[in-house]
Amino acid sequence: MVIPVLLFIVGLIFLIKGGDWFVDGAVGIARKFHLPELLIGATVVSIGTTLPEVMVSATSALSGHGEIAYGNAIGSVICNTSLIAAITMAVRPGKVERKRLIFPVVSFFVAAVFYAGIAYSTGFFSRIYGIIFLAMFVAYMLINVYQMKNDKEVPAAEQEEGEEQASMSVNILRLAGGAALIAVGAHLLVDNGTLIARALGVPESVIALTFVALGTSLPELVTAITSLVKGHSSLSLGNVIGANLFNLVLVSGVSVALSPFSIPQNSMLMGKNSSLVLEIPVMFFVMLVMTVPSLVKEKTARWQGILLLLVYAAFCMTQFMI
Repeated sequence: MVIPVLLFIVGLIFLIKGGDWFVDGAVGIARKFHLPELLIGATVVSIGTTLPEVMVSATSALSGHGEIAYGNAIGSVICNTSLIAAITMAVRPGKVERKRLIFPVVSFFVAAVFYAGIAYSTGFFSRIYGIIFLAMFVAYMLINVYQMKNDKEVPAAEQEEGEEQASMSVNILRLAGGAALIAVGAHLLVDNGTLIARALGVPESVIALTFVALGTSLPELVTAITSLVKGHSSLSLGNVIGANLFNLVLVSGVSVALSPFSIPQNSMLMGKNSSLVLEIPVMFFVMLVMTVPSLVKEKTARWQGILLLLVYAAFCMTQFMI
């Protein structure tokens, strides 16, 4: 039991460091071409911070552990919103640019409704749904890039004062090294997370919804804390919304396209599948709490963060009680 726990921790460390290298390399390459800072954040950084979820879910699906692939996607959305974004809102509420957030928010809920529709109607995510999710991801990226390029208010990315500009070869090495670490970390996380779950008698879906989801969301947590320290709390909100969307259309899309799976049936609540009466409703609830008041008032509030943190604590406790 000790070795799987240690390897699970090593996998988390690899995911965190790999994500860090990947983002640094990708941002460095993007800056070489003088792309807008917001464009980099909305595309390169969001994809980079979502890569751990992609690798973990894809590895899980291919190895026959659909519960982890499913739970990681839903769990990461809940964790990103009710823990990571909640911390920034509770500690330092900030202003929100409604114009820039409306499209990502609407895109998320469109994807979420489609995702929930599949879950409630068939309970089986076939390969065609995975392809549709990936098509939604590509469409979102193309629209986002087009809007950013035609937005005259978006300044081009500049090298920060005192920052040493790395060469293209160094950035490429960071990109490749980060991707390799993420791949190895994902395997360690899935394999040993499964062993730990079996040893403790805990369903794999619960491990995925809590520990694995938290572990793969650490890049978003690091981004949120960094933004908070630098006084840019609103930036983390945009990153969380983007990452949540990618969890549904990219993470789930890749997993389902590679290996279709059904919704886990091993946890019941009130005589029904817990995923249908707990996880999916909580996902919608926390996203509504985070986005609707923020868009209406064009700022986040401390009560939102506190409420979301309470919801996350209750959610985690419920997972281990059912």
